[in-house]
Formats: sequence, structure tokens, C-alpha cells
Amino acid sequence: MRILIMGGTLFLGRHIVEAALRNRHEITLFNRGLRNPGLFPEVEHLTGDRDSNLSSLNGRYFDVVIDPSAYRPGQVESLLDALGAMPKHYTLVSSVSVYASFPPGPRYDEKAVVLTGDVGYGALKARTEEALQRRLPDQNAIVRPGLIVGPHDPTGRFTYWMRRIDRGGDVLVPGRPDRPLQFIDARDLAEWIVLLTERSISGVFNAAGATVQTSMAQLLDCCVAEAGREVRLHWMDDDAVTAAGVEAWTGLPLWIPEDHPEFGGFMRANNDRAIAAGLTFRPMRQTVTDTLVWSREVPDEPASPVKVTPLSAERERAILKEKNDRSPGGADA
Repeated sequence: MRILIMGGTLFLGRHIVEAALRNRHEITLFNRGLRNPGLFPEVEHLTGDRDSNLSSLNGRYFDVVIDPSAYRPGQVESLLDALGAMPKHYTLVSSVSVYASFPPGPRYDEKAVVLTGDVGYGALKARTEEALQRRLPDQNAIVRPGLIVGPHDPTGRFTYWMRRIDRGGDVLVPGRPDRPLQFIDARDLAEWIVLLTERSISGVFNAAGATVQTSMAQLLDCCVAEAGREVRLHWMDDDAVTAAGVEAWTGLPLWIPEDHPEFGGFMRANNDRAIAAGLTFRPMRQTVTDTLVWSREVPDEPASPVKVTPLSAERERAILKEKNDRSPGGADA
């Protein structure tokens, strides 16, 4: 099968290419040639800019398109206009950020209300979905991941905890130990996206992590075991972390106060439809181990527009010292 992959050399796209190659598909990559240009010498590379120069795609035909990099509706429209004929199937990687809110409570599914307008990442992703559905109404798969993790992750979110545990010492941890997390290994997501493509499966799917959610304590215990460092975890409840001026999600990645009226339920996506369509998950330990190994090989994540800027070591120490000073007897429980 001839597959056009938009991007394909950074994170999720990279894993999609690897999964498609394992299944012996004929791959063409279209990107600007700026990131990891030496990757995948065995596939066809087309250079261009999807916002301004699609000439290398003019008149070309591909059986399917896998698009992990469209952020605006015009990007889908112009791509389809450039091709010589419509593909048989088009898989668009969107995001759960298209939903209007994530209040605490029941898990949300694909029928949840999406954002309106065309301002902001989530709203533009929603309009991009609509553009594809207009052009190929019966030949598209809309994949809505939540937090994507694993080797080659450029965002620093999940990897923050790998690196922090690997440094050892006293670690500030937000929220309660049983706070649920939801994330998906990019390799599991990539393999499933290729499966959707091969089977021409259409529809809208949340792809946000295992049905049985992992807790923050389980994740960190796994990190400690795999890193083999001397670590002391200091748990602080949501109110205390907020009072310390820590910014949710970016100041301490993977943390959002559970009672937040708009985002408290962010990590509670229902992905039963995706599982019914073949999505599977590897053990968390494998994700942690492989991400830790990669993080040790790469001194810092690649540049990314969504990279987080977590607490500095100095700020973490100051918050922990203040917490310790307030504890009875001056000792942290």
C-alpha cells in the first residue's frame, strides 16, 4: 500500500513510519527536511512546506494519507487539492483538546461537546476535523489522543518525571498518590493508526490510554525501580501546590488539580471505541524503561512549540524547605 505520511521524523510520525515499514508498506514522507533529515533513507522524501509549497505533491496519488501534523483546516484542504486523486482513506491525528471542557466527573466520550470558533489549538483542531469530514465523509479516521509519551518525546512532560527520578534525592510530587493518570505510548498509538489505515476503518476515536487508569504513585514507583536511584517522594495536595504558585501541567507536568472546573477530568477519556477497533497497550514498565533509556542517551528533548518549562531544581528545593518548616517538629512526614 502506498502511504503518504505528513512529517514523520520527530515523535509520533517517526513511530508511524517505523510501524508502516514493519508491515512492508511503500512510504513517502512530506516535510520541510529540517528535523532528522537523515532518518529513513529507504523511503521516498518529498521536501516542501504544507503552508506554502506543496508542489512536490502535485498530481501524485497515494492509497492513503496519515497526517499527524495538520493544525488548521486549510492544511487539509490544500493537501487534498494538490493530490492528483483522492486517497482511499485519510487518518488525521487530532487531539482531545477539541473538547470544550473536562470537568470532574464521569469519563467523557467522542460525543462530548467540542470547541467552537477558530481561535486556539483545540478549536483549530476541531475545524481541521470538520474540513476532512467534508472532503472525505466516508473515508476518514479522526484520532484524538490525550497525552502521548515514550522515546523521542519532544515536549518534556512525561520525560520530566523520568529525568527527575533519575537525578535522585528529594522529589516534590503534586496531588494524592492515587490520582489517576492517562497516557498512551506513541508506539502503541502508531501501530494502531497503521492498523486503521490498513483496514480502512473510519470514525472518530479517543486514544488516550488504558481503560484501567494508572495512578501517579504507580508511575513514580515504576520510575524509581527502573532508575535505581535513592529517591524520597514528598507528596503535596492540590491546594498546597497551588498555594506555592506552581502552574498546573507545565510547572509540574502531568498534574492538574482534580477539582479544577474546566480541566479536572482531562485524564478521564473513554476510549472504548478505539479498543473495539483494535487499540492495545503495552505494559507501563516497558514505556518507562524505554523512555528512561532514551532520556539518558539524549541530554535534552528536541525543540518543540509545546515543550513545558517545569520547576527549576532551586524552586523545588525552596518549596520543599517551606513545606518542611511548616511540618510538626520541622520534619517532613
